Amino acid sequence: MKKAFSFISIFLMILLSVSCSKDSEDKNLLDTIKEKGEITIAMEGTWAPWTYHDEDGVLTGYDTEIGRIIAEKLGVSPVFVEGEWDGLLAGIDAGRYDIMINGVDVTPERAEKYDFTVPYAFNRTAVIVRGDDDRITSMEDLAGMHTANTISSTYAEVAESYGAEVTGVDDLNQTFELLKSGRIDATLNAEVTYYDYMKAHPESGFRIAVIADDPTEVAIPMRKGSETETLREEINRIIDELSSSGELSDLSSRFFGTDISQRI
Repeated sequence: MKKAFSFISIFLMILLSVSCSKDSEDKNLLDTIKEKGEITIAMEGTWAPWTYHDEDGVLTGYDTEIGRIIAEKLGVSPVFVEGEWDGLLAGIDAGRYDIMINGVDVTPERAEKYDFTVPYAFNRTAVIVRGDDDRITSMEDLAGMHTANTISSTYAEVAESYGAEVTGVDDLNQTFELLKSGRIDATLNAEVTYYDYMKAHPESGFRIAVIADDPTEVAIPMRKGSETETLREEINRIIDELSSSGELSDLSSRFFGTDISQRI
């Protein structure tokens, strides 16, 4: 009897262990987020009008407000974690952040490593120069020029693809300081970011030399795998809902002065 009881006890422990293991495997990131009651969102916080601090120090911007809406519709609180661009995607890799909302362009290289939502914005890349510099009139003219961007950004990749030598920087303000001082020839960034900067710094004298023909898709990256699939589907649903209702267009007009939520 003792042996039989011992066998039954061991068998039940094995069943319980298997059940707990299966529950752990079945639990996806969306379930975890809802259990915690919060979603951790990575962003720079220094890239107006995407994500920045207003005059009162409050974090806001197009991406920030989209993050707040996504959290609200998921029924959780948003936890915004700010950092330098180069460390944000690494934080997604390490599981420190659930998602990243920071004007992230979808590229083939990134799509291999991360799962992206449907696009929530479409971005035109501008080549920005000093007002008295007329050497750049096409993307091909970037060959041999010195530019600056956060080193893992799409803009740095585009500049390098046209033969520019790219200096790595921490944020947008540093980029424009280098351009103003003449230490670089140009910088590549979103067209709308240029207009926002010029609105705040009309005396800078910068101008757009070239605008790339095709807009890039901006979407939300997360870790690749089945664990995140349910979360991605739910955020896709939210983005589609915001697009259909016109709320995404309203947010874009509010922060950019134009609608970048639709492909031109």
